This record gives sequence, C-alpha cells and structure tokens, in this order.
Amino acid sequence: MKDLITKFADANPGKYIPSDTQDLGNSIQNIINAVIGVLGLVCVVVMIIGGVNYMTSSGDAGKVKKAKDTILYGMIGLVVCVLAFAIVNFVIANFLGNE
Repeated sequence: MKDLITKFADANPGKYIPSDTQDLGNSIQNIINAVIGVLGLVCVVVMIIGGVNYMTSSGDAGKVKKAKDTILYGMIGLVVCVLAFAIVNFVIANFLGNE
C-alpha cells in the first residue's frame, strides 16, 4: 500500500494544473460539456414530468395544455443544449486548437 501511495505522489505533481492553452482549452471544454450535460438531463426530466402530467390529466383541458407545454419547453431546452454543445466544441476546437 505504501508503494502505491508513493507511486501516485511521485508520478507528476503538476499534472492537473493547466500550463498552456491546450490544457486550458481542454479544461474549459470539459467543464462546459459537463454543465451542458447536466442541463440536458434536466430537460429530459422535465419532459418526463410533462408526460406523467399528461397521462394523469384525466381529460381536463387545462391540465392537458399545461402538460403539453411542459413537454414542449423540455424539448426546446434539449435542442438548445445540443446546439450549445456543438457551438462550444466548435469554438474551442477552432480558436484554441483542441481536437
């Protein structure tokens, strides 16, 4: 166990500190992609909630409209997340030189 800890401690102490634009670009890209992924997951959950509300509306016109609007807003949010993901990766790849 001591050898394992020593191996990790001596491996590369500055490994996770960005030293140039390539590392900085990768770090920014990873953070933004994680945030967009979480937001996409929230959009899917909103659509599921809208579907459950639609199924339990019992034909009430107001509840059906509210459920359909919830599903629509979830879809719009998901499309925005996908476009944001594409735009962020395109911009970082072209301006910071990451591939």
